[in-house]
Amino acid sequence: MTAEATANRAARRERTTSESSVFVEVDLDGAGRSEISTSVPFYDHMLTALAKHSLIDLTVRATGDTHIDVHHTVEDVAITLGEVLREALGDKAGIRRFGEATVPLDEALANAVVDISGRPYLVHSGEPAGQEYHLIGGHFTGSLTRHVFEAITLHAQICLHMTVLGGRDPHHIVEAQFKAFARALRAAVEPDPRVTGIPSTKGAL
Repeated sequence: MTAEATANRAARRERTTSESSVFVEVDLDGAGRSEISTSVPFYDHMLTALAKHSLIDLTVRATGDTHIDVHHTVEDVAITLGEVLREALGDKAGIRRFGEATVPLDEALANAVVDISGRPYLVHSGEPAGQEYHLIGGHFTGSLTRHVFEAITLHAQICLHMTVLGGRDPHHIVEAQFKAFARALRAAVEPDPRVTGIPSTKGAL
């Protein structure tokens, strides 16, 4: 595994295991541009939405043992994305730190609250019974949604409260969550001109 910080608030990382090969690059001060190829089409769709609505430029290239299951590739991309987000945030000086968004997608509604806290924590609730068993797009199992957010929060060292407030269609329920996370993350990582230094009474995040 190799990581590289780049200019401004950007970073890239490669992660290679016996199960997958992953490259992720982000620019927190981008325009929502994306180049996504994970070999899991629905996941590509979700990561594209994440970039678009967070205004984070995101490149993801991944291959893996999807002939066994897409789980390894999906997880390893989320791990790497979390690591790259943490790297790009640097010391977190001058950011807003907190972000919140409630996003609808037709009948589905999701709320996300983000704290760039340095303490990884996920609270994920509200999905309807059986959502975890749905196979979306022929590859992506509903249970992977929580697992993606777990991996991102752990490796980015952020706190995320994700609540599904309503929904019927499994696709919509997942997509509303990714878009809500994107909007909350966008707000949390934005520079705040009124903040001087680290936005914490401890002096570190």
